[in-house]
Amino acid sequence: MEFRNQVEKFPAVELQELRENLLQNGVDSWQAADLISSFLAGRGYGVSRQSARDAVVRFDKTGHSIDSMQQELEKLALVM
Repeated sequence: MEFRNQVEKFPAVELQELRENLLQNGVDSWQAADLISSFLAGRGYGVSRQSARDAVVRFDKTGHSIDSMQQELEKLALVM
């Protein structure tokens, strides 16, 4: 079985909530990385701090679309 098929598809509602939190005024890249880490940790995944910060930059480039966030989170999530 291919690993890609085992990756969790995060619910759109949860991704939308994460997106809204990331777009709040006053959230810097470090805080945004913490939000991403917390989001994944709450679902049983780990993520390196540097990977989370890199994802924040990529989120900014893609306009925080739900689909691009899903793809990035799939890349970041480390099974614990």
